[in-house]
Amino acid sequence: MENIALQLYSIKELTSADFLGTLAKVAEIGYDGVEFAGYFGTSASELKKALNAHGLRAAGSHIGISDLQLELDRMIEYSLAIESPYIICPGIPEEMRNDVDSYKRTAEAFNRIGERCKENGLRFGYHNHAVEFEKHDGLTGIELLARHTDPDHLFFELDTYWAEYAGFRSVDWIESLKERCAVLHIKDMKSEQDKRNTEIGSGIMDFKAITETGKRYGVQWYTVEQEEFEIPQLESIKASLAFLRQIL
Repeated sequence: MENIALQLYSIKELTSADFLGTLAKVAEIGYDGVEFAGYFGTSASELKKALNAHGLRAAGSHIGISDLQLELDRMIEYSLAIESPYIICPGIPEEMRNDVDSYKRTAEAFNRIGERCKENGLRFGYHNHAVEFEKHDGLTGIELLARHTDPDHLFFELDTYWAEYAGFRSVDWIESLKERCAVLHIKDMKSEQDKRNTEIGSGIMDFKAITETGKRYGVQWYTVEQEEFEIPQLESIKASLAFLRQIL
């Protein structure tokens, strides 16, 4: 059985109101793990206790570039304490991605962060949006990051929705990144005309092909993320999980 996680940013209104209580609800729905977008002041020991109690695994944490540059040792210590294998940068500001040289400088910073993570038994990854598919001197931002980073120091958490929003096929990027694509963000698109998020399996994206390609390259986690809802959030994440279980 493949590992399916929920990026908790999807239900940020619930986690901000009752972080640990919401973890219990996610576990009850049937997710294998959770990917964090903040810890809401919870100590690592308290969070690890809650994860154990609910049978959930930590599937990585999204940590902003400022904390990665200023508080990396503390972020690593927390990740180790909750047994989270991945530290993931969820995006970068414009000045770190507005031309080839800025991407090269960002790659140097990522190599340093990734090397420190590796020294501590963790992996460092990058999560894309649509902007990283813009080209600079003929190469996309993702290609520039891949070309100028050590595969041991940076993997890619390919956000399949944003890849297709930018006009690409997710499967082509998985094929390109191969084993460097360790985690997939799974979220669906309503239609070519209406590009809003929708429950997985109810939109236009071919997740059977996407997940089959992911399996070939050893994707470790298929992580559900949704940012727009037309039904209650817990119903939505339950429907997305049910569809993924059918195809995985």
